[in-house]
Amino acid sequence: MADPFAALPRVAEVTVADAADLDVRLRDADAPFVVRGLVADWPLAQAGRRSAQGARDYILAHRRDVPFTVSVGAGGSDGRLFYDAAMGMNFATVQSRLDEVFAHIAANEAAADARPIYLASIDMRGFFDGLHEANHVDLGDRDPLASIWMGTRTRIAAHNDVPDNLACVAVGQRRFTLFPRDQFRNLYLGPIDNTPAGRAVSMVDFHAPDFTAFPRFRDALDHAQVAELDAGDALYIPAMWWHHVEGLAAFNVLVNYWWRTTPRWLGQPQDALHHAILAVRDLPDDQKRHWRDMFDYYVFGDGGAPTAHIPAAARSVLAPLTPESAGRLRAFLLRALSR
Repeated sequence: MADPFAALPRVAEVTVADAADLDVRLRDADAPFVVRGLVADWPLAQAGRRSAQGARDYILAHRRDVPFTVSVGAGGSDGRLFYDAAMGMNFATVQSRLDEVFAHIAANEAAADARPIYLASIDMRGFFDGLHEANHVDLGDRDPLASIWMGTRTRIAAHNDVPDNLACVAVGQRRFTLFPRDQFRNLYLGPIDNTPAGRAVSMVDFHAPDFTAFPRFRDALDHAQVAELDAGDALYIPAMWWHHVEGLAAFNVLVNYWWRTTPRWLGQPQDALHHAILAVRDLPDDQKRHWRDMFDYYVFGDGGAPTAHIPAAARSVLAPLTPESAGRLRAFLLRALSR
């Protein structure tokens, strides 16, 4: 079968002069973009250019003596961390010392069918001393979560994330295949509660797409973009854009930054989706139509209409939320859900 991704357009590339220039581009962007060499001067990237072992030694020099969570897949899986035939996971999640994990990676680095090993979304500040301070991007007044992802050749199914994302390849190479937010119907998402890593993922095998089982995936490909990144390169992924991620080298390290433009005290939209499934989806059709109308009125429609007739001081959570009113609403929901 011909590679369906070979002819896909590449993500646009931009140059940035400094942190202020990057800040402007991030604020103005409504689509992904690549910055070549953004983190090429990181000590971690420089260590990785010398050798994979050099990168591992550099990382180990900063680790804290705490257990790390690691995912270990099966040999012969082509690095795909996904579901098994029974819709469980085709990988095990264990706790281990980082030096032991790295030793196993080094011992099997040359093996063509080595089991994929993946340390995903490790908090850089919580698990390392000085690693973030020596290797970070100046993101201005944003307060991002800085995570490091380390592992062998892996394939991570297409998924999306609620925050904006700046993904920086420090060691190895990665390929991202990206889709706009509205392509979720064409990606054939799996369960939203039983997931490999907390987000619903595409059920399509990107290395062998089955267009008979997933015919609308062809439509998704019409909207796809690809970014192939070397060590030092960075990719901006807007909030909720879908992305399939491949680690292409025998050892890969990525550092990413997640941030939201909304206050931290606001709730998570995914929680609202779960609650709507619990409370609304299985109602009779006439009641569902009513609740759709209510959601349009209170959530998605004209924000002034529900409150125009209510005195300003009495609008409670119908007024723009504050940390205090959001806290009251959260407490109300917790009491309601605990009954």
